[in-house]
Formats: sequence, structure tokens, C-alpha cells
Amino acid sequence: MVSKKVVVINPEGLHLKPAACFCKEALNFKSLITFTFDGTTANAKSVLSVLGACVRSGDEIEIVCDGEDEAEALEAMCRAVENGLGESL
Repeated sequence: MVSKKVVVINPEGLHLKPAACFCKEALNFKSLITFTFDGTTANAKSVLSVLGACVRSGDEIEIVCDGEDEAEALEAMCRAVENGLGESL
């Protein structure tokens, strides 16, 4: 299991478009991918779970990956968040 904290830079936080991009990236991996925010854990492969976390701009989340491709998954997920999850910033 590996984990890393990243800050969400999207101006509107994880609303539908970036949440969908986040999930799409997570679905590329076999590992279990979750993130924790404000005491709750969300499944990164579920749009509803990601939206339900109510992550806003500037919030720090901890991405956790567990499985056979966990290192690659963590790197890709962190890179996606740091690059704005498909939104032009």
C-alpha cells in the first residue's frame, strides 16, 4: 500500500467534470484506489463517491493505492490532480 497527499487546484473543486476525469484515470489500474478527506474515505473509481466527498479548491486529499500496480497508479493519480483533472486552469 502506498499513499501521497495532494492539493486539489481546480477552481470549483471536484465537481462533475474533474470527478469524472479522476475516476476515468483510476479505472486504468487494477489496484484499489481510494482517497481520504475530512475524515472520510472515498472510492476513486466511483463518481458518486468522489462527488460525495465534497472536495473544494485548495483542499488536501490523501490518495491511497493498494494492489499489484499501486506505484504506477499513485503516480498517475497524483499527476492527474496536479494537472487540473482535464480542466484548463
